[in-house]
Amino acid sequence: MAETVLSFVLRQLSTFLLEEGRLLGGLRREVQFIMDELEQMRAFLREAEAKEEDAQPTLQQWIKQVRDAAYDTEDILDEFNLRARHRVASQIQSIKSRIESISAGHQRYQSEYGISAQASNSLSAVNDTTWRYSRDDALLVEEDKLVGIDQPNKHLIAELLKGDDYQLKVVSVVGMGGLGKTTLVKKVHEDPEVRRHFPVRAWVTVSETCDFQFLLKDLIRQLHEAGKKPVPRSIESMTTTQLKEITKDFLQQAGRYAIVFDDVWDVEFWNTIKFVLPESSRGSRVMLTTRKADVASASCIESRGLVYRMKPLSFENSWILFCNKIFNGGNCPGHLMDVAKGILDKCEGLPLAILAISGLLALKDVNRTEEWEMVRRSLGGELEGTGKLDRVKRILSLSYNDLPGHLKTCLLYTSIFPEDYEIACIRLINLWIAERYVEWREGRTIEDVAWSYLSELINRSLIQVTKVFFEGIPGTCRVHDLLREIIISKSREQNMVTITTGQPTRWPSEKVRRLVVHSGSSNNTQHHQERRNYCFDHLRSFVTVGSRNPLLSKMLLSEISRSSKLLKVLDFFGQNIVEEIPNEIFYLFHLKHLDLWGTRMETVPKAIGKLQHLEYLNLGNTGVRELPMEILKLQKLRFLEVYQLVDSSDDDYGSHGFKAPSNMGRLLALHRLSCIDASSGSAILKEIGKLTQLRELRITKLRREDGKELCSSLANLTSLRELSVQSIGKEKMPQWVAHLHGLVRIDLDWSRLRGEEDPLESLQHLSNLVSVNFCGSYQGEGLCFKAGGFLKLKWMHLKRMEGLRWMRVEEGVTVGYSALEPASRAGFV
Repeated sequence: MAETVLSFVLRQLSTFLLEEGRLLGGLRREVQFIMDELEQMRAFLREAEAKEEDAQPTLQQWIKQVRDAAYDTEDILDEFNLRARHRVASQIQSIKSRIESISAGHQRYQSEYGISAQASNSLSAVNDTTWRYSRDDALLVEEDKLVGIDQPNKHLIAELLKGDDYQLKVVSVVGMGGLGKTTLVKKVHEDPEVRRHFPVRAWVTVSETCDFQFLLKDLIRQLHEAGKKPVPRSIESMTTTQLKEITKDFLQQAGRYAIVFDDVWDVEFWNTIKFVLPESSRGSRVMLTTRKADVASASCIESRGLVYRMKPLSFENSWILFCNKIFNGGNCPGHLMDVAKGILDKCEGLPLAILAISGLLALKDVNRTEEWEMVRRSLGGELEGTGKLDRVKRILSLSYNDLPGHLKTCLLYTSIFPEDYEIACIRLINLWIAERYVEWREGRTIEDVAWSYLSELINRSLIQVTKVFFEGIPGTCRVHDLLREIIISKSREQNMVTITTGQPTRWPSEKVRRLVVHSGSSNNTQHHQERRNYCFDHLRSFVTVGSRNPLLSKMLLSEISRSSKLLKVLDFFGQNIVEEIPNEIFYLFHLKHLDLWGTRMETVPKAIGKLQHLEYLNLGNTGVRELPMEILKLQKLRFLEVYQLVDSSDDDYGSHGFKAPSNMGRLLALHRLSCIDASSGSAILKEIGKLTQLRELRITKLRREDGKELCSSLANLTSLRELSVQSIGKEKMPQWVAHLHGLVRIDLDWSRLRGEEDPLESLQHLSNLVSVNFCGSYQGEGLCFKAGGFLKLKWMHLKRMEGLRWMRVEEGVTVGYSALEPASRAGFV
C-alpha cells in the first residue's frame, strides 16, 4: 500500500526540515517541493489503491513508482549525515526530477478514474490521531462478555475430568478458522478445576510451518517448569530422538498431565507426537485444535477420544457479541437495527468476523446511518456466492482498509512474526518506536503513544491478547491466521519485509529494507555463499525470530553490519548462538535498537560508546555483569536492561544485576533501568536519584544500611511507576515504601520480613498500586487487608511464604489473588 509508505515518509520529511533545515541552504526549497508533491499524491492514493485490483496495469505501475520514490526519499534523508553534501544535493535533484515525472501521472489518473482529493480524504471516518491507552478498554472481549461458550466449555471440562481409567485420552476440537477454537480450549485449559486435577500442564502451538525440534524443546521446558524441576541444560544440543526420549521419560513419571496442541495442520504431526505420549498415563488428557477433520479423527481413534465439532454462533448469540463490542452491552439504536442485522448476516456466526466488523463500526458515528450503510455496501454483492472463508477475509480486509495510516504500518509490521507466534507486546512496541512508526505527542512519552497504538488495534479486534500482565496491560499478543494472510500479502506488495527461514531460498530482486530470519534447520553452505554477494545497502532492520537460527554465522552478521550503513534495528532476541558483537556493528551511525536478550554475550566492548543514536539496549538474560564507562556516552538511551536469571532453587532468587559505572546519573533519557546491582554501596543509589525520567526500576542485592539512600533518591523519581527491589536479608518493611504514591507495581523479593510486622500496613495507602509481588518476603503467619486500603489493587502474588497460615480481608476490600503457590495458600477470614 503506497499510501501507507507515503504517509510514513512525509512524517520523516517534516521532521527532517525542522531538524536539519538550516544546514540545507538552497536545497531546502527542493526538499519542500518534494514534500508538497508527495502530499498532493497522498491526497488521493487511498482511493486509487482501492481501485487497484480492477485498474489498468498502467495505474498499478504508477502506484509502484510512487512507493519506490518514497523509499528512495527516505534513503536520502538517512544518508544526509553520512555522505558529502554535494552528493546528497545531486540525489535530491534526481529524486525531484523523478517526482515531477510521477506527478504528471497523478494528474492524468486523477482525471481518468474520477478520484478527487476531497473524496479520498473523507474515506475514513477515523482521524489520524493517537488514542490514549485506557486500561478500562476491552483487550479483546472481556471474559464475561464471551457468548455461546458456556455450554461447550462445561461439556469439554466434564469430558476431561470424567472416568477413572488410567489410559491416555484425546479430545479434538475441529472447525474452520475464526470459530474460536483456541479461545474455547484456552478457557477449558485454565479452568481452576482442570488445573487442580492435572498438576502438570502445557500448551504448545503447532501451526502449519512448525519446527518439530523447537516444539519439543518448548514442551520440555513447560513440563519441567510445571513439575518444578530444573530444565535440562543440554536440550539445545540434543537430537530429535533424544528430545523425544526425554519428553516420554518425564511424562511416564509425572502423574496426571494435560497437554494442548493448538492449531494442528496434518495427520503426520499427530503420528509423530503420539509416540512421545505414554499410553498408560494415569488418566492424562491431550487436547487438539485443528481445522481438519482427518486430523481430529486420527488423533482420537486409538484413545477412544472425543471429536468436538465447533459450530458458528446462533444469530441470537451473534447479536449479543455484536452489541457487547459496539454498545458495551447496551441496545442497538432503532434507526441502525436493519443495517446492523444486514451486516451481521454477512458474518455467518463467525466470532472473528463479528469482532473485526464490530471493531470497525464502534468508531463510526451512531447518529449517521449512512456511515453504517457504506460498510454494508462494502460487504455487498461481491460476497454473494463466495465461500465462508472468503467472506471473513473480505471483512478483515475492510477493517484493515479503515485504519489510519500509522496503524496500518504498525499492523503490517506484525508480519515479521511466524504464524501463531506469541508476540511479546513490549518487544513489539519498542520495534515500532525504533522503526519510527510512532509519533511524538507533547506531554506524553513515546512508549505511552506506542501502547495507545496497540490498544487501538486490540480494540478493533485486529490483534488478539493472549496473556495479560498486572493492571490489565497486555503481555503477549497474536494475529489471527486469516488476518495474517492478508497482512503478509500487503506487506509483500510494498516490499516492507523480506522473510527467510534459513532454508534454501531465492532472494528477491527488489531492495531488501527489513530482513527477518525465522528459526530453521538448514545451514546450507552453498546458499550462504550465494548470499555473500547480496547487497544490503538499503537494509533498515535485521530481526531474528526463534531460538536458534543457523544463518546467524559471524560471517553474515559482519557482512550485514559492513554494508548496511542505514541500519537502525538489530534484534537477536533469544539467539543463544550469538557470543559477541561483530566490530562492524559499532560503525552503524544510525543504529537505534540493539536487542541481545538471551544471547551468550558476557562482555560489552568499550566501542559501544560509538553508537551515539542508540535508544534501546537489551542485554537481559545474558552473562553480562558489568558495563564499561563508555556506556555513558549514549545520551539518547531510553531502555537499558542487563540481568541474568537465577534458578529458583538459588538463595539469591531472582536476577543477577550488573555493576553500573560511576556517574550513571548522566543517562538522563532513561525510562527503564534494570537491573542495578546495589551490593557495592550507596554511591550508585545516589546516582539513580538523578534519573528523573525513570518509569521502571529494578534493583538487586540492596543492603540493609543503604535503604535510606534509596529512599532519598526515589523521592526525586516522580514518574516512577514500577519498582522491583531484591534485598539482602532485610528484616523490616522500609519506611520509604509508604511515600511512593505514584507506584502501580512493587516487587519485594527475599527480604525475609519478620512476623511481628504486617508488610501490608505500609502498602495499603498507596492509592495507585495495582500489583504487589512478595517472594520469600515475609516470615509471619498472617496478612490483613484493611477496609479503605488498596483502592486499585488487582493482583497479589505470594510465593515461598512457608509460614503464612491465614489472610483476613475486611469488608469492602476487593483483591485478585493471581498467584498463591501451594506453600503459600492460607485460610481466608
